Amino acid sequence: MDLGLTDRVYVLTGASKGLGFATAQSLVADGAKVVISSRSQQGVEAAVAELGDGSAAGVAADLTDPATPGLLVRTARERFGRLDGALVSVGGPSPGTAAQLTDDQWRGAFETVFLGSVRAMRTFAHELTEGGAIGVVLSTSTRTPISGLGLSNGLRPGLAGVAKDLADEFGPRGVRVISLLPGRVMTDRNRELFAATGDAKAAESAATASIPLGRLGGPEEFGRVAAFVLSPAAGYLTGLTLPVDGGALRTL
Repeated sequence: MDLGLTDRVYVLTGASKGLGFATAQSLVADGAKVVISSRSQQGVEAAVAELGDGSAAGVAADLTDPATPGLLVRTARERFGRLDGALVSVGGPSPGTAAQLTDDQWRGAFETVFLGSVRAMRTFAHELTEGGAIGVVLSTSTRTPISGLGLSNGLRPGLAGVAKDLADEFGPRGVRVISLLPGRVMTDRNRELFAATGDAKAAESAATASIPLGRLGGPEEFGRVAAFVLSPAAGYLTGLTLPVDGGALRTL
C-alpha cells in the first residue's frame, strides 16, 4: 500500500526514543521528512543521526515551554518547506495512586502531560491545512484505569476529550485528530514500571499473561500504526481513540 507519505513533513515531540522515535522511523521509511524534539540535546542528535540528516531535523525543547510548538512549526517550514502533521507524545507521569500523589506532583503532571500536550495540539491544528493530521499518544488508561498510575488515569482521559473536541472543530478544514492508546509495549517506560514492582520478571510475565496475543508489543509495531494514522491513506479517520495493545482492553 502506498501511504502517500513521500515528501510530507511531520513534527514529533518526545521522539528521541521510544514510541515517538519508532513513529519517526516508520514515517521516514515511507518517504516522509520529520522534525523530532525532546528535552535531551544528546538524545535528539543521536536520533537524527540514525534517521538520516537528509530526512530529519532535531530540536532540543520542552513542551512546558509555551514557545516550543511554534519553534517546531518554524523549524519544519524552514528546513523542509511545509508542515503536514504532528505526533504529540510526552513521557509517562510518575507512578502512584491518586490518593498517594501530592499536590505538587499533580501540578507538575498537569503542566507537562496535560497542558503541554493541549498547547501543542492547539498550535499544530491552527497551522495545518486540508489533509493535515495530528496523533496524540495517550495510554489504555484513557479507557480503563491502570492500578498504581493515578496521574495517568486522571489526565489521559481528559486529553482524549480535548483531542475529540479539536477533531470536531478542525474537521471542516480537513484536519484530522486521533488519540493513540498504546498498551504494554516494551519501552523504557514499561521497563521502569516493571522494575518498580520489585520483581521485574514477574511483573512482565503477569502483563504478558493479560494480553490475548500472548506477548508484549514492540515499539516498531506502534510506530507503523501511528505512521498509517498520520498518512493520507487514513484520510477518513478522525476523532477516535485507537488502542494498540494486543487486545488487552476489554472494552469494545
